[in-house]
Amino acid sequence: MCLATVYKESDDSVIFRNVSRIDVDGDKIVLRDIMGDERIIEGRILMVDLANSVVKLCCD
Repeated sequence: MCLATVYKESDDSVIFRNVSRIDVDGDKIVLRDIMGDERIIEGRILMVDLANSVVKLCCD
């Protein structure tokens, strides 16, 4: 299983760990982790590095 850590691009702070699913709905990004917890972030995906399980978002 490939799980990702999602970072805020501006300061590299961790937004969410163990993310198993990412859905995009307009300017909203829905992150779900392996336990089913969900976070909704306004912003956009800047980069996805599948080899290193890293996702960077641009958000406020």
